[in-house]
Amino acid sequence: MDLKQIKSLIKVVYQYRIDEIKIQIGETTIYIKNKISQLVEKNNNKEQYYSVSDSEEQFNEQNGYFTIRSPMIGTFYRRSNPNQDPFVKKGDNIKIGTKICIIEAMKLFNDIESEVSGKIVKIFVEDSTPVDYNQPLFLIKINN
Repeated sequence: MDLKQIKSLIKVVYQYRIDEIKIQIGETTIYIKNKISQLVEKNNNKEQYYSVSDSEEQFNEQNGYFTIRSPMIGTFYRRSNPNQDPFVKKGDNIKIGTKICIIEAMKLFNDIESEVSGKIVKIFVEDSTPVDYNQPLFLIKINN
């Protein structure tokens, strides 16, 4: 299961208020528990836990906010080179598909695009710093 499929599944669980779901594909098992806002992924007997903190819960889709998270481990860059302006700044209005940052992983530079249209409310990560998988990058106030 790829990251886009997992994100879509999480959105469905959240949208329809499903309390818990378990999916097993080959050696990978994914658990999503909505009530405690926690995603647990088991792969080759290793477990990874991803939680939404209490402060983030006040900024959820029901309240008109969306958190863009890192799809991978790597180094976060707000601009393509140090002499250029950042792709986006706090207060910018963005559309779906707008390039918002780059994450470098294993010498590959991956463009990260917005999944929603809205206004950037907060940037959680400093330029040129390491990020973990699923780490919050941007908080977006969704356009209605």
